[in-house]
Parts: sequence; C-alpha cells; structure tokens
Amino acid sequence: MPNHRRTSPRYLQLARLIQERIDSGEYPAGSRLPSEPEMCAEFDVNRLTVREAVAELERAAAIEIRRGVGTFVRLPVARVSITVDPRSQRFDMGSTHASLPESTADRGMDVQETITAVLPAGTSTTDEEAARHLGRPVGVLTRVETVFSTGSECCGISSYWLPRALLPRELAAPGPVENLVRTLADSAGITLEYDWRAFSAIGADIGDADLLGVPAGSPLLVREGVSCTPDGEPVLHVRRRIPGERARFVLHFRETGPGLPPAPHDGQA
Repeated sequence: MPNHRRTSPRYLQLARLIQERIDSGEYPAGSRLPSEPEMCAEFDVNRLTVREAVAELERAAAIEIRRGVGTFVRLPVARVSITVDPRSQRFDMGSTHASLPESTADRGMDVQETITAVLPAGTSTTDEEAARHLGRPVGVLTRVETVFSTGSECCGISSYWLPRALLPRELAAPGPVENLVRTLADSAGITLEYDWRAFSAIGADIGDADLLGVPAGSPLLVREGVSCTPDGEPVLHVRRRIPGERARFVLHFRETGPGLPPAPHDGQA
C-alpha cells in the first residue's frame, strides 16, 4: 500500500486510499466494499487496520455499515438549497420549495413542510432569544415547529416565533403547510420584509438529532433571522436547522442573464 503521508497512521493511509477509489468511481455509490479478508490481502494490512480505516470512513459519512450484510459506499446526499428570491432582496417570500435540488428533482421527490407542534413560548433559551429579537415579552409569543421532509426522510427543522394575536387558524394545529410565511402575511394583511438573516453552525441537541435521524452533536447549519413590516416592526423570528452535509445557502444578487450561470433549482427562504 503506498504511503501518502509517512507520518500518518497506517489505518489513515488505508482510509485515504479507499476514499480515493470512491472519489474516482472505482468503488461507485451504492456498491459493496471488499470484505475484510479481501482488503487485508490486497493492501497487506491486518484486520485491525482495516476495521479502523472503515470506522474512519463511516465517521466521515463516506460509507455505511449494514450489520450482517456488508459495508457500502453511501449514495450522494440530496442537498436542500435555500436562496433569496432573485427578484427582491427585501421581501420575505417564505419557503416555497417550488423546485428541488437536481439530485431529488430527477427522482420526482417533493420537499414538504409540516407543522409538528404549536406551543406557547416558554422559558427556554431560544424562546427568550426570540423574544429579545422581536422586542416583545415571551408570554405573548407562540412557537410553531415544522419539519421539512423528502418522502419519509426529514431534511430540516424550523422554529418560528410570532405574536399569538397574529397566529392564523391555518397555522394553529399540526399538519402540512404550503407556505407558512405567506399564510401569516395574508391572514394578518401585512407585507413581510427581511430585517436580518444570520448563518451559523451548531452541534445537534438530542431533540433535533432525534428528528433528523443523526447522532447528537452532529454539525447542523443554522439560518435564523427576523422579518418585519415595512415600517420596521418585528413580526416573525425564524430559526432553521439542516444537517451540514445537506445544506447549501445560495444568495442571488442579480437576475440570471447573459454570461451568468443559470439559477439552481432551489427553494426560497
């Protein structure tokens, strides 16, 4: 086995070599990796080295181990791309998901947002933070929890905070929602504009990890911010979490035109 980095442990050298074969297509997505005895023989290493290399690749999400079946190269991750509507940098259009990332669109998969809970804001850190951003007492706010899914797989979670008095009937109970922001704006008879948006990374807490089907502590990308009325009154605080490998945030600042790449098939945010 070639030694790409002489100071690296032997299992890391093997892991990099297997990763190179995955990247080159020698081990295509969905294919079964050679067995432990086969890799031991081919790379002239012992079983412990193979097991440590496989464990490293599993931590990197390059492969998946199916107990009693074998070790397989993971299929490409379907990313959820989120973009500001290129026609406006001011108005909050809501998350429409009118079109999808190419990897899911080609398979006819839809992204569905579903309300999972409607709760009075309490005393959690995120509730209190939302209250500060909205400039209102926690006690007058309602928190709406939603999940985004492709088929049966959850690919993102959103939490929305808004004044209870503005909560429309359509958003007051669990169930599918076509466009939460537009439903809110139409019901209240207001136009919502972006006040600010921020991007950060966190580790998944136990609740988010359970919903997303990832280990606790897994990296999540967070997009959060406040939407307000045209006169600047804060109305809605949103906090969206997506597994790091699934998320791509895209900001379009110009319409697609000659010499510009086409806009990706993404939802809006």
